[in-house]
Amino acid sequence: MKVLITGASGRLAGYVVRELADPHELVLTSRRELPEELAEYPWIQGDLNNFEDCQRMVQGVEAIQHLGAQPWPVDHPDSRARAEEMGIPFDATFKTNMLGTYYLMQAAVEAGVKYVVMAGSNCALGHGFRISGTPFPIQFLPMDETHPCYPEDSYSYSKRAGEDLLASYTRAYGIRTYVTRPAGITPDERRRQMAENARPAGGWTDWLWCWVGSEDVASAHRLLMEAADELPPHDVYFLNSDDTTALEPSRELVERFKPELLPVAEKLEGHQSFLNCDKLKSAVGWEHRTAWRIYR
Repeated sequence: MKVLITGASGRLAGYVVRELADPHELVLTSRRELPEELAEYPWIQGDLNNFEDCQRMVQGVEAIQHLGAQPWPVDHPDSRARAEEMGIPFDATFKTNMLGTYYLMQAAVEAGVKYVVMAGSNCALGHGFRISGTPFPIQFLPMDETHPCYPEDSYSYSKRAGEDLLASYTRAYGIRTYVTRPAGITPDERRRQMAENARPAGGWTDWLWCWVGSEDVASAHRLLMEAADELPPHDVYFLNSDDTTALEPSRELVERFKPELLPVAEKLEGHQSFLNCDKLKSAVGWEHRTAWRIYR
């Protein structure tokens, strides 16, 4: 099928392109020029925040792999100075991730697009980028898609709200939509760095030592797109490694730094992730294949 890949100049896009190139026909789009490795593919320069650009992107397209996003909350109190130095407007996260996705979906409806797979984020939970200073209320470990979400920042909120936005287009127009929740997307060179720099944990982290291989994200996105007609019309899936980035076993981390969570973490074994991907595995047979401990 003909597939549009948004955010094609981003770090994940090359992996998705290589995963889909055979047998699908690909069209790439981004605001910036493509990296040299992707120069052979048809490319449409465009901005998700421009509806006319979105209309051009989706012409003749049957499916969309929506990877384009502002990847951090530029209006966060701890990030605003950095964003200003980079010339990023305070509303860039909300505008790109919400309005840009809305424009893309509106254009998709007009063009008769059948399938959309969007890269969301585990941040939809709201466990990172906390503004209030209050701890994220973990109810059980590992967390799955039934765990309540408590986002406070614009990035986490946009990722959670984006899930509902796509669901509304499924209900209204019948487009089959799927959202993944990856965490810490990690190419091979970064996995080697993880192994080289691994140190004992010095405390609890809001990021829960989560990661996922770039190649494994790409395979999940392909599987969801190709199996869409056999899946529920809309769904959301955690997309993370079965492993953590920590040297210590997961239960030990809870015992040392969050002992109050021990009653809800009894099933943790070895370096098991604090996020549960069983739903994705069951839906499309996805497996996480990459590793970082092999480089130690």
